[in-house]
Amino acid sequence: MTETQTQRRMTTTTEQKTETEQTDVCPECSGRLVNDAEHGETVCQECGLVVEEDEIDLGPEWRSFDDETNKSRVGAPTTNMMHDKGLSTNIGWQNKDAYGNALSSRQREKMQRLRTWNERFRTRDSKERNLKQALGEIDRMASALGLPETVRETASVIYRRALEDNLLPGRSIEGVATASLYAAARQVGNPRSLDEVERVSRVDRMELTRTYRYLIRELELEIRPADPESYIPRFVSELGLADEVEREARRLIQDAREQGILSGKSPVGLAAAAIYAASLLTNKKVTQSAVGNVADISEVTIRNRYHELLDAQAEA
Repeated sequence: MTETQTQRRMTTTTEQKTETEQTDVCPECSGRLVNDAEHGETVCQECGLVVEEDEIDLGPEWRSFDDETNKSRVGAPTTNMMHDKGLSTNIGWQNKDAYGNALSSRQREKMQRLRTWNERFRTRDSKERNLKQALGEIDRMASALGLPETVRETASVIYRRALEDNLLPGRSIEGVATASLYAAARQVGNPRSLDEVERVSRVDRMELTRTYRYLIRELELEIRPADPESYIPRFVSELGLADEVEREARRLIQDAREQGILSGKSPVGLAAAAIYAASLLTNKKVTQSAVGNVADISEVTIRNRYHELLDAQAEA
């Protein structure tokens, strides 16, 4: 390397250092500059002058509070509740640009055409259209019943299995979707009674029970009998009773289980009778009519199960 080239390189390095030093000091008071990542600004620590604003944050978009946090930049997680598992694009319905300004009439027409074609591309064949309709029906019924996302995911998986095994011919989409949701709620441990499911479904009780038994048999689903205790928290909450009533009702059910009188009886009726008996034992009285309306059973059923639970408690 010649002496001239060496001098040029030293001059360039000195200029770069000077520029770096100048960017670290305030042009007004020569104070120290600090980077405010929260507001995307570079501010002088001495006089408060904003040197730069609207800076691009090159850091990660996630915040980690433990070592188990998923830090991969892969967008939204996949879900079985959407027919394409959430992997396709979705054009929003708002006719606004990135800055929140309203689109012109010509741009709105263009966006509407794009939404139409995007929807057509998302459902390319009859199988995907079937799945989209069924998953929408599952989501609608689950919302009406107040079921959590775990139940919806499980119901979506059951319906997908039924579709893959070609179990839908001869049966309605609504019927298989309703049966999948009913089975999923029992599998997860957050069951709903047949009467509750029938009220939000578009199929009658006979079709629901027939399709449910068919899915259980063909898919070999392992579903345990519903536990009366799983209904108690929801019924107590809807009746506005205290936690003391719930604890006493659970104890009554446990005593009845030890005596072996739960077999062959409706878990909803047992749960309603346990709540009614617990309310009397804790001096938080509630009428049989109110409990029957919440549980959607007759007062006669509550009275019959009520006496059986008290007899089991006496024997225990």
